[in-house]
Amino acid sequence: MNVYEAVRSRRSVRGFLARPVPAAVLTRVLSAALRAPSGGNLQPWRLYLLSGSRLENLKSRVRRRIAAGDSGDPLPVQPYPAGLPAVYAQRLADMGERRYGAVGIARGDKAGRARIRAGNWECFGAPAALFCYLGERMLPPQWMDAGIFLQSVMLLLRAEGLDSCPQIAWAEYHRTVAEVIKPPGGHVLACGMSIGYADPDEPQPLMPRAPLSEVVTFLDS
Repeated sequence: MNVYEAVRSRRSVRGFLARPVPAAVLTRVLSAALRAPSGGNLQPWRLYLLSGSRLENLKSRVRRRIAAGDSGDPLPVQPYPAGLPAVYAQRLADMGERRYGAVGIARGDKAGRARIRAGNWECFGAPAALFCYLGERMLPPQWMDAGIFLQSVMLLLRAEGLDSCPQIAWAEYHRTVAEVIKPPGGHVLACGMSIGYADPDEPQPLMPRAPLSEVVTFLDS
């Protein structure tokens, strides 16, 4: 698979097979992704890969919190800015309509949406999950570096025939994640990422992208 095909075929998969992912494949992917660039070569990411009983332990802990009506922890970093400009607010709303609509959940069905959303903390059935931390003193440029690294991981996973779903939703239960992972002090959970083989029977709505003319300006003179 060439890099163009990896980019075109990458999607946020929300339904995985239980088929295990070979440890050697994950080691190969993560080793190659370490070549991702970072400002000053800081390589600010700190990674934890969970599978097997350790991942099931995490999922069961969050499952119990949800069942008890616990809506999560205070977020260390807000996922979206307040007063989101209209163009971005519309894209966010469209994403929700497509995602929930694909599984038959109506716009006003809050319980249904919550049930579907809870799949995040089951890793959508994926057998492996990656968690990315950054030092709490890191600035937006280092968060951008982490994003570059994670995109590299996702594209390399495609080259191996695997799929993924990056999930900032894991930050909503970051204290429980920390109980299982035990990261060093002074670190913030940036996101999780479910990794596995996509379930072909799971609805995967197409998420459109803005046209090139809307987001790119060519200045040649």
